[in-house]
Amino acid sequence: MTAVLVLNADLGPLHRVSLRHAIRMLLREVAVVHEAEPDRLIGVYPLPRVVRLVSYVVTRWRFGAGPAWSRAGVHARDGHRCGYCGREATTIDHILPRSRGGRNTWKNTVAACTACNQRKGDRTPAEAGMVLRVQPSTPTWASLAQR
Repeated sequence: MTAVLVLNADLGPLHRVSLRHAIRMLLREVAVVHEAEPDRLIGVYPLPRVVRLVSYVVTRWRFGAGPAWSRAGVHARDGHRCGYCGREATTIDHILPRSRGGRNTWKNTVAACTACNQRKGDRTPAEAGMVLRVQPSTPTWASLAQR
């Protein structure tokens, strides 16, 4: 299944939903198709890529502390690229290893390929002689919604 982007009534990104959920939103008339696949239909509706809500939803939560840490969020923040070598990332690496008190936080984790993660092991990047290509940061809701 493909993910469908949901926009608020003011065209601000909210989140992604499954295609099935998006069709249900269209049937309940809480959303309209904003962007669709050309020449593809599901019943009477074009196959949506982006749907827009009919009425505005207040999103105060989006301007709070930001999204909670998650593995998928770290991969999205780093563009699915290794923070050490730039290849495709498949794992998460803790800059300060968990064995030394490192936590699952946005600033202590970076996406990494398996080879770099194994090479670094239970050491800090400085101890392993590895340089981080990116500076880990806490993402905003908007930056994660764009990915």
